[in-house]
Amino acid sequence: MNLNSFDEWSPLKEVVVGSAENYTSHERELSFDLFFHDNITQDNVGRSEWYYPRLTSTAGRSGADRQPIKQRYVDELNEDLELLAKTLEGLGVTVHRPMPLDAATAQVRTPAWEASVVPPLNVRDNTLILGDEIIETPPMIRSRYFETQFLTPVFARYFEAGARWTVMPRPLMTDASFDLSYARTATAGGPTEPIENPRPSPYDVGLEMMFDGAQCLRLGRDLVVNISTANHALACDWLERHLAGRFRIHRVHRLSDSHIDSMVLALRPGTLLVRSTAVLDKLPEALRSWDAIVPPAPRANNFPQYDDDDLILTSPFIDLNVLSVSPDTVLVNEACPELAHELERHGFTAVPVRHRHRRLFGGGFHCFTLDTVREGGAEDYLA
Repeated sequence: MNLNSFDEWSPLKEVVVGSAENYTSHERELSFDLFFHDNITQDNVGRSEWYYPRLTSTAGRSGADRQPIKQRYVDELNEDLELLAKTLEGLGVTVHRPMPLDAATAQVRTPAWEASVVPPLNVRDNTLILGDEIIETPPMIRSRYFETQFLTPVFARYFEAGARWTVMPRPLMTDASFDLSYARTATAGGPTEPIENPRPSPYDVGLEMMFDGAQCLRLGRDLVVNISTANHALACDWLERHLAGRFRIHRVHRLSDSHIDSMVLALRPGTLLVRSTAVLDKLPEALRSWDAIVPPAPRANNFPQYDDDDLILTSPFIDLNVLSVSPDTVLVNEACPELAHELERHGFTAVPVRHRHRRLFGGGFHCFTLDTVREGGAEDYLA
């Protein structure tokens, strides 16, 4: 089918489900800690402070900054991804998968830095689907710089069928590329090393655009975009110029550190799923009149117990990260029955699906999927 996806709820026809094959470690360096700093500072035993790890030079790299992930977690994550794919297929959705990460591919290298590689798991992040266009977004984490390459066979098929395929400008991602203001003002702890003097590089060009598709809430011809840094704002400037005349962009500011989809999701026209009513105050005025479903607070027993050396990357609200299959059917983590019951109380069919280690791998069902074909078009839901 032709690429066609304008919103978050229209009947889902085709989707990409991510892969965790050969996920071995997290690399603790500047871009990683900036991206996850809200949760690293608050949700990890013995890590109440935010620290500034220096960019390791290519020469003499020891790998000591890589934090291993226990293989049992990866195995169980892969089991849950397969179950997610089968559940979607059982609901009549065509499922595509990215190329798996080969175990021999350990690093990526640019003129400015090198980093370990992670598999294409959270496929929502580095791609934005708007109608008939694939937009590869400029990454915020160095280890994910070439992640969309794993989706090339999928994107190529849509391109051959008539889709537009665009790549936003790629950042050099030196230390000087990152806007550190959010981390300076919003961190729960305090830096143990000054962050005012990032390491210089011969490739410094100043602040650059960096942006994830998961910062966007798609509403037909309208796009709500979360902006927390100058990097995000530059990318949003690019989007506004590129999409002029086709989509309207509404900026919201610091709704979260980056992604919007564990704060607010649109489940159907007129209905939002929100973390709290305070979220509504930051949304465009036209959305504040929509019905808002606020799920019960997460319970500790909704999550596995982890060891002190396991790095937690998401907030306890990660299960709000649901995937709509239609305006009345939503995939919900089976470990969160309170959310399922709340959705059912509002007339939705909640389909429970197992997802155990979402806090260790930075994503829920919405993050792990990229909807490429939905019914519906560029409707005006905010008029």
